[in-house]
Amino acid sequence: MKYQTELKDEILFVRLHEDLIAGPDTQRLIATIDEQVDGDVLLCAIDLSDVRFMDSSGMGVLVSLLTKFRNRGGELVLIRPSGHIRKLLIVTKLNAIFTIAENDSFATQFLKESTYLS
Repeated sequence: MKYQTELKDEILFVRLHEDLIAGPDTQRLIATIDEQVDGDVLLCAIDLSDVRFMDSSGMGVLVSLLTKFRNRGGELVLIRPSGHIRKLLIVTKLNAIFTIAENDSFATQFLKESTYLS
C-alpha cells in the first residue's frame, strides 16, 4: 500500500493507493497518523478511491483510526470508496458508523461542521 498525507485547513487528508491489508506499510500509516493526532490534529479524511482491495485487517485499521479521532473529540470521514470497498462497508455494516463523502469539498464541509457540534 502506498499513501500520501497532507494537512490542509486543519484537516489531515490521507490518500491511500492499492490494497489496504496488514503489513509494514499499514504500520507506517498508523504511526504517521498517530503523530498527527498527538500534534492535536482532530479531523481526518481518508481517500479510498484508489484502494483495490481491503481485508479484515484493513477494516480494523479504519475502525481503529475512527475511534482514535472520536476519542479525542475529532472526526474522520471516508472519501470516494470504490464499489468493492462500498460493498464491504455495507456487508460489515460499517457504513453505519462511517460518514462517506463523494469529494474533498464535502469532506471538508462535514468535518468543519462537526467541530461546531462538539
